[in-house]
Amino acid sequence: MKHTKGWHFETGACLGLLLIVGLFAIVAQGQTSAYVTNPPFETVQVIDVATNKVTASVGVGRAPFGVAITPDGTRAYVTNQFSATVSVINTKKNKVIATIGVGEYPSGVAITPNGRRAYVANGISNSVSVINTDDNNVVDTVPVGTGPLGVAISRDGRRVYVTDEYANAVSVIDTASNTVVATVGVGDLPFLLAITPDGRRAYVPNFAKESHSVSVIDTADNTVIATVEVGANPLAVAIAGNGERAYVTNGGDNSVSVIDTDINSVIANIKVGEFPTDVAITANGRRAYVTNSYLTNPMNQGSISVIDPRRNRVVATINVGGSPVGIAITPPRRPLHDSEQWEEGGW
Repeated sequence: MKHTKGWHFETGACLGLLLIVGLFAIVAQGQTSAYVTNPPFETVQVIDVATNKVTASVGVGRAPFGVAITPDGTRAYVTNQFSATVSVINTKKNKVIATIGVGEYPSGVAITPNGRRAYVANGISNSVSVINTDDNNVVDTVPVGTGPLGVAISRDGRRVYVTDEYANAVSVIDTASNTVVATVGVGDLPFLLAITPDGRRAYVPNFAKESHSVSVIDTADNTVIATVEVGANPLAVAIAGNGERAYVTNGGDNSVSVIDTDINSVIANIKVGEFPTDVAITANGRRAYVTNSYLTNPMNQGSISVIDPRRNRVVATINVGGSPVGIAITPPRRPLHDSEQWEEGGW
């Protein structure tokens, strides 16, 4: 594999492997929005979830990739692969207010639950940059495995999980010391991972043709406890509701696999657009949004599939053009209780 114009390419069943994005979300004037990175346009597109319309487009750096939002919803952090920078967006005005230099080919990004640190995976530098979000300066750099890509942080903020794509492993960083305290072997070419709300499991998609699987890590002892076969070339995972379902994008067969996390088995497969990359789920669990990159005609065909998780079917398609890669949904204005999630369509 080699890096070419912001995309990964691998010989095999799926020739093009899109570098996909981490997550970010905002709260702006009480409106629930989806934020989408679109590398060909060098923008982040903002979608009003109520109307499924694009309401804003924010210019960022070259080949925007990963995105994360501070817990208070005031700033979004966007990695720019070709620029080796992170753009900081003021989410109220949807304008870039700072640009931070990081390592080479920054990809995934995640922010600690207290909002004080952003962790950025640098794919070519084989490191993770730690940003102080108070002054937007890099305060530490953590060496990890080869080809770091995806980043996820435990709810208690004590551990950062980073997929090392070319090492077929996940590095576990202790945030108190910013050192790697464990390395977990997974499948071939692990991509964008997710951690369950209770912090007990990490779900890691393994992209390679030989894998076509999701590795399930027990975070208590950092061991793989299950391997779930999914569709072709899985790329990203999002955990729904209270953690009972995991949604996995399969770039190689244009589908989303739904995993029952109690039994770690696929219970549904949903057809979406061409080369689905990232997935995000609304806080109440009523909708899942999937980016379709359309590699065969990237400037015109990019779209978002909107899934009803209660029925596991596509209920809308949003045409955004370009090649959208990453997506995330704004957090709720207040925490949802289990009963409220159920009433509003959650699990």
